[in-house]
Amino acid sequence: MSIVVMGTVALDTIKTPHGFKKNMLGGSASHFAVSARLFTPVHLAAVIGEDFPEKHITFLKRKGVDLASLTTVKGTTFRWEGEYRCDDLNTACTLKTSLGVISSAIPRLDTHQRNIKHVFLANYDPDVQQEFLKLFKNPQLVGMDTMNLWINTKLSAVKRLLKKVDILIVNDTEAKDLTHELNLLKAARCLESYGPKMVIIKKGEHGGIFYSKRFIFAMPAYPLEIIIDPTGAGDTFAGAVMGYLVKSSHINASVLTRAISYAIILSSFNVEDFGLTKTAALTLKEVHQRMKIFRRFFLF
Repeated sequence: MSIVVMGTVALDTIKTPHGFKKNMLGGSASHFAVSARLFTPVHLAAVIGEDFPEKHITFLKRKGVDLASLTTVKGTTFRWEGEYRCDDLNTACTLKTSLGVISSAIPRLDTHQRNIKHVFLANYDPDVQQEFLKLFKNPQLVGMDTMNLWINTKLSAVKRLLKKVDILIVNDTEAKDLTHELNLLKAARCLESYGPKMVIIKKGEHGGIFYSKRFIFAMPAYPLEIIIDPTGAGDTFAGAVMGYLVKSSHINASVLTRAISYAIILSSFNVEDFGLTKTAALTLKEVHQRMKIFRRFFLF
């Protein structure tokens, strides 16, 4: 069992109250892959430029990520520069975005990966996401993420794609913008009506909620005293959810609860250092140790 993630592989420059880092490995697909690889083999599909550092490719390979569909094209790699301020670590202030090659080149899928049954469409242009999904012969579990940019500029394309996915993972702001519902339970119900069988709404430091016609539940976040860099936490969350679901032989309430628990734990590690530093070094033993602490929060 394995999963294909299509998204961005980027070079991030980030400033937070805890420091400044330049040209780190980032992007939705990178954060997803480094999280999901703890549970299942991951195939990464993305486009990078000729300036992309070889050390980042070596790093992903060492983590066991299949890069057969990581394509290098003429031009520069997607770059994002952002800042988090001490008064609001949940929101990034974008200082500069350079789309580079992703403005014209689209991710491809290697022939041997077209029979893979599990797909996650990380944040990307919804038209590109839809065309990429068509490359698979018979996908059985399709997950999707999006962002406010696409909701505001390509809403009809986002909604068309939602009809083809099984699980939607978005944050609370995106859920509200997609549905115009302020209440998250109403928003989740509305999102489910658009097509996905399962909806997960992330609420950052307040955890998240799961919604389907069969069951609904909410889960708190893992409490942290210090947050270093929130970049990629949402993609890390999605990677853990999808990775655990792919690993499981079936999906039920118990499996989904564990999947989201793992997602919350992985995300809590992610924000404790810059970029992929913390999640890249993680083992399941460390994850399980923190999971034991997390479970105590549910005891009265």
